[in-house]
Amino acid sequence: MRLPLLALLARGPAHGYELKQDLEQLLGSAYPQPNVGQIYVTLGRLEKSGLIEGEDVEQTSRPNKKVYHLTDAGREALRAWFEEPEDEPRVRDEFFMKLAVAPQTGLADQIALINKQRRQYLNTMRQLSKLAAAEDRDNRIAHLLIEGAMLHLQADLDWLERCQEELEELE
Repeated sequence: MRLPLLALLARGPAHGYELKQDLEQLLGSAYPQPNVGQIYVTLGRLEKSGLIEGEDVEQTSRPNKKVYHLTDAGREALRAWFEEPEDEPRVRDEFFMKLAVAPQTGLADQIALINKQRRQYLNTMRQLSKLAAAEDRDNRIAHLLIEGAMLHLQADLDWLERCQEELEELE
């Protein structure tokens, strides 16, 4: 959450609730909606680390609000984030660990685990399809997020099929 908030502040100053709304609008309903409390805690940490600065703004009919802006250090952290490629996301996969250790425990059948995981992925794909149908067609970022998630799920389903084929050959 830290770096996406910095990215939103790169375009100009904003307060926490405004940043929450911007994230929701940008990412759509497929992405877990950020909690406003989480946003303010993160902003506090960013401020403490010198990546942003906050300024209290008086309001006549409401409590004062704090508006944050990016510091030079924050802009540099953001540049570094954009320059750094992401690590392999699936090397430490919890499901694969279950699959690998199941035979040693005698508590779970590998094929049953694969089938259960397959059902979970298929249910998730159905949910994502419903989200895509309900999402505003003009929000391309949200649609790309959903499409990416569905492509990852399809790859996971293909991998489950491969695992099942390999394990059935061993029997």
